[in-house]
Amino acid sequence: METKYIEETQNLIDFINKSYSPFHVVENVKEILNDRGFEELLENEKFTVKRGGKYYVTRNSSSLIAFKIPESFVGYSIIASHTDSPSFKVKANPEMIKDGKFTTLNVEGYGGMLCAPWFDRPLSIAGRVFVENGDEVEQRLLNFDKDMVSIVNLAIHQNREANTGYKYSKQKDMLPILGLGENSGELNKLIAKNLGVDVESILDSDLFLYNRMNGTIWGLDDEFFSTPKLDDLGCVYPSVRALIDTEPSNTIPLIALFDNEEVGSGTKQGALSDFLPTVIERISFALSLDVEQKAMMKANSFMLSADNGHALHPNYMEKSDPVNHTVPGGGIVIKYAANQKYTTDAQSAAFIKKILKDSDVPYQEFTNNSDVAGGSTLGNLSNQHYSLNTVDIGCSQLAMHSPYETGGTKDVFYMITGMSAFLKR
Repeated sequence: METKYIEETQNLIDFINKSYSPFHVVENVKEILNDRGFEELLENEKFTVKRGGKYYVTRNSSSLIAFKIPESFVGYSIIASHTDSPSFKVKANPEMIKDGKFTTLNVEGYGGMLCAPWFDRPLSIAGRVFVENGDEVEQRLLNFDKDMVSIVNLAIHQNREANTGYKYSKQKDMLPILGLGENSGELNKLIAKNLGVDVESILDSDLFLYNRMNGTIWGLDDEFFSTPKLDDLGCVYPSVRALIDTEPSNTIPLIALFDNEEVGSGTKQGALSDFLPTVIERISFALSLDVEQKAMMKANSFMLSADNGHALHPNYMEKSDPVNHTVPGGGIVIKYAANQKYTTDAQSAAFIKKILKDSDVPYQEFTNNSDVAGGSTLGNLSNQHYSLNTVDIGCSQLAMHSPYETGGTKDVFYMITGMSAFLKR
């Protein structure tokens, strides 16, 4: 395997290894952008932008939009991806005492996860906490950064159906063990200690379990890699790299990192929200564009909806389309669906294919097996509020929505190169 593929895949793994929650994803992206001279804009303050500037704005600390403004432009080149992944969210008053012998955590499922791979893994807890500081309410990011809990399997001797089909109850089967004995209120004490605050100052929190296993590169020729949160940080990180490394030509390059895709995007920070159209409207106002110019800009714009797609599984080939097979490492996946859950049509596909061909980036075409329903993603939802020519793309991966997903080592390089070529256009 060539060094360039290994290096870029390791860069992605390193980014994912410290992206413990959507809030940490955005914080890590902010750090990258700040180092490259981007200026932060605040939604509750006036946008002051100018040609030649580089900017970003966040919402809810879990979604982010970043862009550069060239000296001249005719439209936007937009890449949309998402910061969230399926996980377990810690409920309020989480400690559950079992017969005085164990303390478990009361959690609920976030997104459509594969349940079985969550068992018997080292897990920790991360997210954000709101604390009282005098008259102010402050947000603090939290990561315990230790093997803290585990969702423990029932032994095969006590569950003979475990290997013949078992329906998991998230409320019963998937409560992680926190400790021995009775530990009521212990989690808040640990949070307070970690943040250096009093327990009484903690007001509320958004906390999630995460898999502590770091990503790894593997295979006969290092052709595979596995990591948590590949869907969709495998598209988030390349979009950030493409934005910071690319000088725009005649369009405004913009990346939109949305939260809550895994639960339908219907939040103030999701793809169905007004976040993207509002930011674009405020950019237009700051640049003194009139109604006619804004309409022309929109008509000249294009979006990549970037969210990973399913690879052909060698043990379940019947689940894939009979003809259109994608494999990890085979290049950027262009996703099609007649029901328009993927936005790709012949026009948008031809546009991205031309860019990829000119950049020597391989691509593959994905369609669902007609008897196996596929999922939805960002583009068709975002288009309900800001309608553009859009193509759905991603990397080919296995074990989607597992806490440890698998992709192709070459595809990270291909995605960075392809997204960079798109933003240059």
